[in-house]
Amino acid sequence: MVHHAPVLAAIAAALLAGCAGVMPAKPVAQVNLESRSGSQVKGVVSFYRAGDATVVQAEVTGLKPGEHGFHVHEAGDCSAADASSAKGHFNPQGMKHGHHHHGERHVGDMPNLVADAQGRAVYKAEVKGLKLATGADGILGRSVVVHADPDDYQSQPAGNSGARQACGVIQAL
Repeated sequence: MVHHAPVLAAIAAALLAGCAGVMPAKPVAQVNLESRSGSQVKGVVSFYRAGDATVVQAEVTGLKPGEHGFHVHEAGDCSAADASSAKGHFNPQGMKHGHHHHGERHVGDMPNLVADAQGRAVYKAEVKGLKLATGADGILGRSVVVHADPDDYQSQPAGNSGARQACGVIQAL
């Protein structure tokens, strides 16, 4: 009788080690989203290092079903009732607003959140250009904003994504 258990265990360990390099178990930064503009939108956003990109994961509740603009904003200030204190999209290179996967875009332009019929969005996206650092090009200390409407990825300067329904500051862990 041939025993394959040691071989299978070695293969499983190698696969898990490979996965660990792609997505660390612990996020590098996190955001606690708080409601703004009279909404009930709340959630948590986590940022992970993944090679030359950043993996963004979020769970957001209180949304209307459908798509919602989702961006990193310039200022780490969510004190205004409408989150206007977060300023515009994070855009250190002075680019036009655009689609996150092609063409010119703000560094803070991310894929839309999509909420289900219960108003819950579970989100995971790999976004290039988001630097998990402080300073002029880094996102630590800046804010994340969830908007009422979808980002159309075309309208200037911010994608016509409507009211700012939730906001939170990106904190290093």
